[in-house]
Amino acid sequence: MTKLEQLLSQYAAYHLDHKNILTHFVGIPLIVFAIVCLTARAGLMLSGIELTLALVILIASSVYYLSLDRIFGLVMLIIYAIAYPFAYKIAQLDTSLWLSLSVGIFVVGWIFQFVGHFYEKKKPAFMDDVIGLAIGPLFVLAEMVFMLGFRKDLEQRLLEHARVLRAEMDSKAISAPSH
Repeated sequence: MTKLEQLLSQYAAYHLDHKNILTHFVGIPLIVFAIVCLTARAGLMLSGIELTLALVILIASSVYYLSLDRIFGLVMLIIYAIAYPFAYKIAQLDTSLWLSLSVGIFVVGWIFQFVGHFYEKKKPAFMDDVIGLAIGPLFVLAEMVFMLGFRKDLEQRLLEHARVLRAEMDSKAISAPSH
């Protein structure tokens, strides 16, 4: 099993309900966009180019995604390249408007996430493993790719392993002593 398969399977174990996955199609992009908006204001000029914290985060996450899977990594890089200019524009707004928009988008994104986990009846993956915060956007992309009918072999392997992991989680929850 590749590292990509391992990480996506672990994340998918918390996301087997279709309604939860659909809420993540809205929630995760909103959260990521809000983080980019919030961090696009912090930066410094290097040789006439403004290097923002958002760019550093997006580049680092793209490199990480590329290391896991070239196709998914390239698609994420393209998505980030499209989203960044919009986030940067928001970051240039008046401070109160920038913060209101960014925090508002962030909160709405998390509302979608928690509604989805209500359907799933499982806590978000990052509560057990912080890497879930980085894998969430990649999971959404993978699910979209699967819905479009691509990489079905990968989807099947992920689902099989995710169901095993979910069964293990559920059996641990049942056998855990109550206080």
